[in-house]
Amino acid sequence: MFVAMLLAGNSLFAEQFAYIVRFTDKDNSPYSVSSPASFLSTRAIDRRAAQGISVDVTDIPVNQTYIDTVVQLTGGKLHGRSRWLNMCVVLLDDSANIHNVESKPYVAGTQLIAYYAGMLYRGTVDDNNKTATSNTGNKKTWGSVEYGNTWTQTAMVRGNALHDDGYTGNGKLIAVLDAGFTDVDTHPGFASMWAAGRMVDKRNFTLASNDVFGYDTHGTRAFSTIAGYVPGTYIGSAPMASYALYVTEDGNSEQLIELANMVFATERADSIGADVVTTSLGYNTFDNSTDNFVFATDFDGKSTIAAKAANMATQKGILFVASAGNEGGGSWNMVLTPGDADSALTVGSVDYTGVSAYNSGYGPNAAGRVKPDVVGMGVATSVFVGSGYGNQNGTSFSTPQIAGYAACLMQAFPGAKPYQVREAIIRCASRYSSPTAQQGYGIPDFFCAEHMILNVDDDIVKFAPGTWVSAAPNPVNDVVNLIVAADEDQQVDFSITDVQGRVVVQASKFFARGYNPSFSISLNGLPTGMYLLRAVSPTQQQVLRLMKN
Repeated sequence: MFVAMLLAGNSLFAEQFAYIVRFTDKDNSPYSVSSPASFLSTRAIDRRAAQGISVDVTDIPVNQTYIDTVVQLTGGKLHGRSRWLNMCVVLLDDSANIHNVESKPYVAGTQLIAYYAGMLYRGTVDDNNKTATSNTGNKKTWGSVEYGNTWTQTAMVRGNALHDDGYTGNGKLIAVLDAGFTDVDTHPGFASMWAAGRMVDKRNFTLASNDVFGYDTHGTRAFSTIAGYVPGTYIGSAPMASYALYVTEDGNSEQLIELANMVFATERADSIGADVVTTSLGYNTFDNSTDNFVFATDFDGKSTIAAKAANMATQKGILFVASAGNEGGGSWNMVLTPGDADSALTVGSVDYTGVSAYNSGYGPNAAGRVKPDVVGMGVATSVFVGSGYGNQNGTSFSTPQIAGYAACLMQAFPGAKPYQVREAIIRCASRYSSPTAQQGYGIPDFFCAEHMILNVDDDIVKFAPGTWVSAAPNPVNDVVNLIVAADEDQQVDFSITDVQGRVVVQASKFFARGYNPSFSISLNGLPTGMYLLRAVSPTQQQVLRLMKN
């Protein structure tokens, strides 16, 4: 893990053991997929409905009788539960007590995931889900002067284009999973969020409390890149969204329980109807070296419980944005989990010139999937520090920026599914045609993404190496559709010539840098035969053969 925080430990109490208890089924549940309002918020149900996602058995809560029996037989405290993975985590004073449940027919298995020489906390867990509210805000026209400290990181990805069009995250709910959020309740840059009631939920999953403001500044600094709003000084990537803040990291130790906390937080985000989950946490090694992950077998995008949470969130209609981690150039070198997850939009780090941060984690994941997916400005990123402003380095700060702009895209296209949002961002990135190990598909262009998101589908045209214009259908009847991936904002001139070299059709159009929506040219009335299509811009040229039916 690559952040540090100080949590108040308590050595006055006896030792404590944390165990996962996995269950075999959800039999005899009082809940039904036909009545989701009894266990999901209206927002969560509406999000599924908008994307055509059915409520299924993974949404059903864990059998409460099973949990109660585990707590009773072990004498433990319930720490958290996961309906997606059908398990709970209990804290035990005596590790031998876990044997009292291992033979039960509804227990599929147990796993020790943390040990504390002093108790993690006393008391019981109140983990009831809450229903979120939304705030639509007001449309505003944005100029570069308003961004102040954040202009460089905003302009790099052209996030201001989304803001110019009135998409600032209004009505979208972003859940942030991190180490702590000291000063979020006092920094003046968050004042408008509090005044508008856009902080809708908070939970400390590490200490089973609602105190998220007493621990660590890492989450505060990451969160500021999304939610900060001081016109003329600082504008975050989704300043008018609503937010949920969740602490999942334990700075006193590094143990597998922290990944379980991420699962619990992601499920809570789902249940209150979050649209985006973003985390700047990542894991590979632990205090107990026997828990350490092995890249080749564990980082295949679907094996760690953190990766499973990211993938399941996507299936539920949530975009999960994860940090690539800061292990680049070291002995590990590769991305961390959940950044390895198949469905996650994983973000690396570059400086303001687009050069990779030396320690930004490398891909691909162990299954060969391109990771990171994209990169943002994570070197000298402008963040909130104390009651003022400063600069920080790391994928921790490039990641939430991208998450915020993704939420703005989702505001622009409420019916878009997570894969469409992710693919639009990827296909508009600077290295889409030639991804690299440390930058993936490169720097996103949200102006482009906004204009091409509706063109994302499973059979979208793939460019051959070295090409930037694709024509379909070919052979063509009357109209040919051109997909253009421009390397700069520029006008492209098209000319179609016959076999004698005569120009029979001409057209021009301005294209944004990156992947653009299709542009149609009519060949109606031309004789059957072969034609040459020439595309010319100030920086690119290409010739295609067209067959006219």
